[in-house]
Amino acid sequence: MSIAERIIQEAPDAIIVADSSGKITLWNAGAERLFGYSAAEVLSQTLDRIIPEAQRKRHWEGYSQVMRTGVTRYGTQVLRVPAIRKDGSRFSIAFTVGLLKDSEGQVEGIFAIMRDDTERFQTERELRKRVADLERAARGDRS
Repeated sequence: MSIAERIIQEAPDAIIVADSSGKITLWNAGAERLFGYSAAEVLSQTLDRIIPEAQRKRHWEGYSQVMRTGVTRYGTQVLRVPAIRKDGSRFSIAFTVGLLKDSEGQVEGIFAIMRDDTERFQTERELRKRVADLERAARGDRS
């Protein structure tokens, strides 16, 4: 195994690659820990395994557009979305994506590097609630 292959496999973050149709072609040990699926369970399956049903339509519309155009508007931006684990539990992930292109510049697939973002999400939600409560109190609202 090359150094690059070892880094990918042993990275603490989830590293997932999907082909142009959205089928998973790489699933590292970090992805196994994060989502609860072994590589054998998800390879050749679609990303629907980890996308909550309510987000699938929007996800696939964007995915198809990126595969068609070869352009992602997210670049190096950290994305934050809900995801689902093998046990069906929902949690928040943060991730970046990159496009995999062939020698002629055609998109062959996409990769994502992901991590659990649940704690940050919950902290921000609690802070927003506290701010809203304080603002209501400052206005004299009692509701």
